Amino acid sequence: MRAFLAVFILCAASFVLFATAQAEDPIDATRTMIEAQIKAFLNDDVDTAYSFAAPGIKAIYPDKNVFFAMVKKSYEPVYHPGNYAFGRSRSIDNGAMIYHEVLISGRDGKDWTAVYQLARQPDGSYKINGVQIVPNTESKGI
Repeated sequence: MRAFLAVFILCAASFVLFATAQAEDPIDATRTMIEAQIKAFLNDDVDTAYSFAAPGIKAIYPDKNVFFAMVKKSYEPVYHPGNYAFGRSRSIDNGAMIYHEVLISGRDGKDWTAVYQLARQPDGSYKINGVQIVPNTESKGI
């Protein structure tokens, strides 16, 4: 019986360690989320683009169509980028906040840097909490 219990505990511990090792890196997960939102904007997919917004953003823009119109008007480089690439990323407070720098070439030929802020939600998922865009691609750091 002791041998069975020891094997059971060893197997359970191995499973926990394996599951922890398999958990997705928050930097990778949030980068994938940003790409999915950009693709949704490119496809004019209001529902998908809005689904990535944090509760604070949804409180300001409770109507997804108003949110989408705001992005079109004020965040054109993010709404319809020509090309984009990820720059630096940073995790704050053990992953409570993730910042990503996205370097964007607009369709008009202008270059931009977008800094995304993603906040970990109570359920452990991440949502986009804000985006700041500045005209240039020179990395200023996060």
